[in-house]
Amino acid sequence: MALKLPLKIADLLRQRTVESARIEYKAGWNPDPILRTLCAFANDFENLGGGYVVVGQDCDAHGQPIFPPTGLPDKQLDTIQQELLACCQLIQPPYFPVLSMEVVECRNLLVLWAPGGQNRPYKVPASVKAKHKTWHYYIRRYSSTVEAKGENEQELLSLTAKVPWDDRFAQTASMADLSQLLMLAYLRAVGSGLADDGSKLTVEALGRQMNVVGGPTESPWSKNVGLLFFNEAPEKFFPGTQIDVVWFPDGAGGDRFEEKIFKGPLDRTIRDALGFIQRNYLFETVIKHPDRAEATRFWNFPYAAIEEALVNAVYHRSYEEREPVEVRISRSELAVLSFPGPDRSIQLADFAAGRAVSRRYRNRRIGEFLKELDLTEGRSTGVPKILKVMAANGSPVPEFESDDERIAYLVRLPVHTLAQQPETEAAGEVTTEVTMQVTMQVTMQVETLLQVLEGEMSRRDIQALLGLKNTDYMRKIYLVPAIAAGYVEMTLPGQPQSSKQRYRLTPLGQQRRREGASHPYLLFNP
Repeated sequence: MALKLPLKIADLLRQRTVESARIEYKAGWNPDPILRTLCAFANDFENLGGGYVVVGQDCDAHGQPIFPPTGLPDKQLDTIQQELLACCQLIQPPYFPVLSMEVVECRNLLVLWAPGGQNRPYKVPASVKAKHKTWHYYIRRYSSTVEAKGENEQELLSLTAKVPWDDRFAQTASMADLSQLLMLAYLRAVGSGLADDGSKLTVEALGRQMNVVGGPTESPWSKNVGLLFFNEAPEKFFPGTQIDVVWFPDGAGGDRFEEKIFKGPLDRTIRDALGFIQRNYLFETVIKHPDRAEATRFWNFPYAAIEEALVNAVYHRSYEEREPVEVRISRSELAVLSFPGPDRSIQLADFAAGRAVSRRYRNRRIGEFLKELDLTEGRSTGVPKILKVMAANGSPVPEFESDDERIAYLVRLPVHTLAQQPETEAAGEVTTEVTMQVTMQVTMQVETLLQVLEGEMSRRDIQALLGLKNTDYMRKIYLVPAIAAGYVEMTLPGQPQSSKQRYRLTPLGQQRRREGASHPYLLFNP
């Protein structure tokens, strides 16, 4: 029986969410090479999550799909499925891919989803029609299927029954621990056709189609990855599954700190933590120069670098260790700490040069879901992207640290050097001394403040309305620049520390607010 894929077919064919090394295009039905590729995906030598074979789809010399597809004739579909079943019975140990019949541009395609198997290594005969069959092991090398020989064969054999942690069964959980609402929300988010019929299925049936449920029919089990994404409280099963964001106003060695803990499904936890960091700790500086029209713009910490560091930490950490991912923020750096460190096959010196390539991934299924949700690109692109983004922002070079035992992994993102301005106190407000002959352009944060300030409001009310947790940040990035620009004034300017102090728009601020309302992009919610 054909099933529906848990991802959008157009994205799969065009390699938007699944990298090319995990897709094999076949113009027609040819059992021998297709069976060998299914075997290679099932062996999942590099823990990438298996792959897909698309039958009826041709490709060019560079491995890119050609549209419209070649397609399969209607009269051949039943015959191909029967032959496929017979061929898969030749795989040792038994392995059967998920089959989905798709129609693209009025052409029939047969899509075979072959996740990494639970009982590797797998082997298949060199020829399915040979009278005297010889079985061989196959693996993927980049975008090709090759026979595993010599050291590769020995390494594959050493992986016998070694299933990555996220693809293992969680035998302490039941089907009731999986949320069908979260599963359907994910399917809708990635544009899967399975979302339309998913509400009519049981949690077990839907979970099996998404490959987050396995085991015998009489005793189905959720896989660990299913609980991480489709349970409201995965930390109940895997303690330490959380992200801690810690702010050190006096530096990492100071006595004061503020902590915010994020728990829940992995994708939500990542987005909530990133949103909190963006609202409370990131600011852009825009410097206008008197001798040229172009302004200088930079962020204290570029968001894209933080996103990449945090998502990589969630992706590659061990969930068997009861340690959270921690984001430590001070005025001098933002650091992301996770446990354990990188695989020993990676030399730490390679990180700084942007050459970190892992031989084998720790959590192949977590990576699959994060890639479908566009939260990561995979294929060891994280470190090069962080280096590129930091350089584009004009920030110092980031640092990647671990120890000889690979107990932990720390990514340090230094603050932009021009964002480290000496602070002084003036009229009870924190101000920044600018020694360069420049003028500061009104920032997006100030524009936001002008749009939300109604009548006379206290600092606490303004902060709550903006959704900010950090008082010092709110004063420095929102309130002080607005007062300095003449857009906001204090009701008690002679008593800046008064508990009755309120803030209101000046006539100039009211004018600026009206101008901003005519430009929707200024109504930015930080």
